[in-house]
Amino acid sequence: MSRTDEPAALRPKRNARARAPEDAPRPERVLAGMPISGGIAIGPVFGAAEPATEVVRRSIEPDDVPTETARLDAAIVQSRKQLTKLRARLGVLPEDSQAEIAPLIDAYLQMIGPSRLVRGSRKRIADALVSAETAVSDETDAIAAALMAMPADDDPAGRRRRADEVREIGRRLIRNLTRAPFRSFTGLPEGAVLVCESLRPADAALLDPSKLAGVATDEGGSDGHTAIMLRALGVPAVLGTPGLSQAAKAGDLIVVDGSTGRVVVNPGPETLAEARRAVTAFARQQQKFARLRRLPAETADGETVELQANLELPAELPLIAQAGAAGIGLLRSEFLFMNRETLPDENEQYETYRTVVDAMAGDPVTIRVLDWGGEKEIEALHSEGIVPEVADHNPALGLRGIRLLLREPALLEVQMAAILRAAQHGPVRVLLPMVTTVAEVRAAREIYDRVARRLRRRGDKLRDPLPPMGVMIETPGAALSADALALEADFFAIGTNDLTMYALAVDRAESDVAHLYDPLHPAVLRLVQFATEAALRLRMPVSVCGEMAANPRLTPLLLGLGIRSFSMNASAVPRVKQAVRSANIDDCARFARKVMEQSDPARIQELVLGAVG
Repeated sequence: MSRTDEPAALRPKRNARARAPEDAPRPERVLAGMPISGGIAIGPVFGAAEPATEVVRRSIEPDDVPTETARLDAAIVQSRKQLTKLRARLGVLPEDSQAEIAPLIDAYLQMIGPSRLVRGSRKRIADALVSAETAVSDETDAIAAALMAMPADDDPAGRRRRADEVREIGRRLIRNLTRAPFRSFTGLPEGAVLVCESLRPADAALLDPSKLAGVATDEGGSDGHTAIMLRALGVPAVLGTPGLSQAAKAGDLIVVDGSTGRVVVNPGPETLAEARRAVTAFARQQQKFARLRRLPAETADGETVELQANLELPAELPLIAQAGAAGIGLLRSEFLFMNRETLPDENEQYETYRTVVDAMAGDPVTIRVLDWGGEKEIEALHSEGIVPEVADHNPALGLRGIRLLLREPALLEVQMAAILRAAQHGPVRVLLPMVTTVAEVRAAREIYDRVARRLRRRGDKLRDPLPPMGVMIETPGAALSADALALEADFFAIGTNDLTMYALAVDRAESDVAHLYDPLHPAVLRLVQFATEAALRLRMPVSVCGEMAANPRLTPLLLGLGIRSFSMNASAVPRVKQAVRSANIDDCARFARKVMEQSDPARIQELVLGAVG
């Protein structure tokens, strides 16, 4: 649980190491990082440095290959034991936190099996004649570098996360090979704030939220597994705070604001008083959001709005429940295909989808079929010869999404069969990615119907009519032909992240042009408007599922354009619901007309910011 009650956050830290009398008072220092998990932590600094490990590169003789391979195998066994023990330890955490963290540990257990990292390390031992730790280090670096060097796409966070997963397993194997100790938190006193350079996901799983006041690190980001775990633990946390470890000494008083990313070392009296007031204010806000969760997403004049959540990993299911989302508006199915040598079969996919559908207890689930692009590392697609080892020069414009699935229809047939079976357990919708032509929708529909006929002949009971099949509107071509696509699809999901990228020819991961990435550019807004109006003319459902959906400042504009369904990261749902409940549809429509009359992005920004005060 978050440190939202003032007495708990401010109780005396009897066990924390006090500053030595001879230490001179140190001035207040304010640093900025990335807000990860809301709440205010006030407490003494506890530093838990990671013991250094050094890989001494060592060559071996051919006769030593069996010995080094055996050492690697022993390290794999030891790593598996450690991860299994870590998973068992999760029983002391709150139930929601267990449900969030356990699948991530399971993913590590899978990666310690016959993965690309393990196979490549064995091959390096035999071919390059190097020691086991040298082989693991080289293979880890090679895989991580290959992942990060891939052309940028709309999911740079996913690439970083996959690279970090590889590094985490490589690190564990190397520590077990070299007998280097792991980081320990046994001495962490109650009410302290953990401060360190970086925090691994496996380290985060060792933290006890009932004792820890907060977490702040020099490194890390908002979209990695560590961030997911800290949010699940409910601990106020700020990651990516440069210079923090140098600024804070063990025993220093520190304030960590997990809502704004502000970290204050040695706060003065005024700052400390302000932090105490913020603790109380945050507690009240959480109580307000908790009450909001039970209230309908309805505008002030009675218009119902559907607020759903995006799901990238099953581990995020508890966050969706806590946020009060009315279903899953975008389930990205790529996680099923990652970090494995073989493609998931129909039964494996069915069990995963069924688990998600069951967890939503009657709320709708929209499953996007595999959206592979050359920038997304799915080893099974390479190993089975479905896609080339070398990515396209520009994967954003190449073989991706529905284009690949129609070229390799067996992939789509297996996934559609699993989804159709899972739909027996609750309301499901099928979403096609990267559609640009009517012909693609028709071809996918033919496959969909053919799979349904085959399943019925096999004896499977399916819903009648079949679950709706919709398309992503994420390119200017799709938006501008939305009136034709609306005649073939059952619903639209407007992906504003890709739509903005393609409309403005801007990759937000490229620092030189990232400032040009603007979802409020009039061209982007007109594409959204055109697609929305095409759907509404046919009374067809249409939703927005990009970052625009998660920004409460944009809620009045989107409502005014006719959007009544939003899908976003779970943490954004309460704030968007608050914006919805404060809105009046007639006012929103007038505001949207005023915005759409503008041609200057700066003026649009000014209007949007002014509309929300």
